[in-house]
Amino acid sequence: METVLGFAIMLAGAVCGGSFGLPSKYVRKGTPWEVLWGPFFLFVTILIPTILGPVIVKDFFAVFGEAGFAAMVPVLLFGLLWGAGSMTLGMSFAFIGLSLAYALNYGLQIATGAMVPMLIHSPGAILTGKGLVVIGGVVACLLGVVASGRAAMLKERDQRAASDDAETDGGVKKPRMMIGVVIAVVSGVLCACYAVAASFAGDVGTAATALGNQGYQATWAVMAVIVWGGAVSACLYCLVQLVRNKTWGHFARPGIGLTLVLALVMAILHDGAIFLFGLGYQKLGDLGISVGYAVFMSFAILVGNFHGFRTGEWKGAGRDSICWLLMGVASLVLGVYILGVGNSM
Repeated sequence: METVLGFAIMLAGAVCGGSFGLPSKYVRKGTPWEVLWGPFFLFVTILIPTILGPVIVKDFFAVFGEAGFAAMVPVLLFGLLWGAGSMTLGMSFAFIGLSLAYALNYGLQIATGAMVPMLIHSPGAILTGKGLVVIGGVVACLLGVVASGRAAMLKERDQRAASDDAETDGGVKKPRMMIGVVIAVVSGVLCACYAVAASFAGDVGTAATALGNQGYQATWAVMAVIVWGGAVSACLYCLVQLVRNKTWGHFARPGIGLTLVLALVMAILHDGAIFLFGLGYQKLGDLGISVGYAVFMSFAILVGNFHGFRTGEWKGAGRDSICWLLMGVASLVLGVYILGVGNSM
């Protein structure tokens, strides 16, 4: 029953995770990237976790004193890398759209986020029957991601061929597409550092529990430390862009209210996703982070591709691209099933 509940929580988190980029499609045309994503990261990494922390967690700030700064250093450092990954994921949405960005980023997150915590904390589990089944599930998920990425690339080719101007189809030039692919790949490796950070956050969770907090409250405390680390990289980059591009004035222009609301909705979905991830993996046993991360990311890819279809990203795509996408979905579902079997062993 705990495993079923854990997967259900992961599914809810994946819906949030696969949807948080969607509001960015509705931002007013001409709005600079940093004017939307700067407030988003401010909400995600500082305002939401800090303001809600004392409401959700008993003796919120005392938890970190109880855990000790030394115990939080690796959590903050890997959180900083996660922040850099989240920032580049936001860039990749603007370059290549939701479907391809989610497939590439989340695929690399599955490979890195599922395996690295296992290699660091439970290397002996890799050669056990359970560990091999988990690896098989991760491989199936990665094959699904590759197929989804292939589908997205074929879709872009079909859309360029159907355009009157193949060089500027959809307003995206081919070199810009390639840059976006590279950014999405790098962001996937960096975003996976959230799972690594969570695997080092045991002392924070223990301190929260010692102060009378329940599991979900301890999860929020852990999330807060990780995203505070991410604030350094993500918020600082957006600040630099605002200064470099001299785009501060956009915050005084008509329509900024809608931009801020969209940023807030994105932030709520984002923090809701990682909070639910933290809550769900605790119910999946000894390899909860490794198994849970792959399951979470696989579901999120499906949700992200659904939004890509719904918003017209796949309009004009040919039969081959649709077939590759269906194969990718099937492989992802198979991978999730294998991971569930591995977790129950």
